[in-house]
Amino acid sequence: MYKNNKLNYFTWKLGDRYDGWRLRNVDPMFTVAPFILKSRVDSQVLFEIKVPIDKIELFIRDHKEDIPNLSIMHVVMASLVRLMSQRPNLNRFVMWHKIFARNHVNFSIVIKRSMLDTAEETIIKPYFLPTDTLQEIVSKTNTELTKAIKKSDDSSADNLLKLFKFFPDFLLRTVVYLLTLLDKIGLMPGIFNYASPFHSSFFLTNLGSIGVESIYHHLYEFGTCSMFVAMGRKKKENIVDKNGEIKSKKSILLKFVLDERICDGFYYARSMRMLEKILSNPSELLLPPPEVLIDEGVRRK
Repeated sequence: MYKNNKLNYFTWKLGDRYDGWRLRNVDPMFTVAPFILKSRVDSQVLFEIKVPIDKIELFIRDHKEDIPNLSIMHVVMASLVRLMSQRPNLNRFVMWHKIFARNHVNFSIVIKRSMLDTAEETIIKPYFLPTDTLQEIVSKTNTELTKAIKKSDDSSADNLLKLFKFFPDFLLRTVVYLLTLLDKIGLMPGIFNYASPFHSSFFLTNLGSIGVESIYHHLYEFGTCSMFVAMGRKKKENIVDKNGEIKSKKSILLKFVLDERICDGFYYARSMRMLEKILSNPSELLLPPPEVLIDEGVRRK
């Protein structure tokens, strides 16, 4: 079912890409939409959910021994992976007016090597399986994070950017143009796809780690990423419960910028409600999902 962190459910056909399968059994709206909305910037829709974290923080304290370095960001990441296992249409992308189902799940995450303003930023891109548990997601993320924090061990994205930095403008312009063209037709070398942070299921930024509120971040036109997620800082507020008593609750805001060409609004709305349900019961993430649903738009084996 899985090979090298890639889904292996489907038969490859002409028109498929090495990073995804062409969707052929979809509503005509999704076939026409990419020709009308030609860019991700034109197609952006915004969602926001407030996540209560009192229960999540208690869960983290209970598991600090068996899951070292567990954080709220890990719980959010595991919840997104679990969501994608049940709502597979979220893992689609549009390329050259065609819709594809991605054959893997990964995150692009921007981190700073220290809290100094002048500290270098780096990007990690861990790969996951839709059956991964919270423990596996923490382990895979921390492995990539440990490598990235060491200045002597730059990420693939860092090495790629450092290489491009030495190109003169005319050559860099030409290289980016050629890579974009090759990506459109599915012939961009896999090494660039692996290194590029713009080719991922989610782009995630944890602004709460530096005490900043979440923002709506634009999608990138280059690459295949259809979803940008921003986590905000912890907030405490007083609310009145059903008994009329005032209680203090902590929460964070998750803000999503999504490509509306891959799913309709109803599918997105139900997915956000499911994500809230998953986050409200993080203990379920300790076990793999009972089943992994498959995108109905591609041909199965």
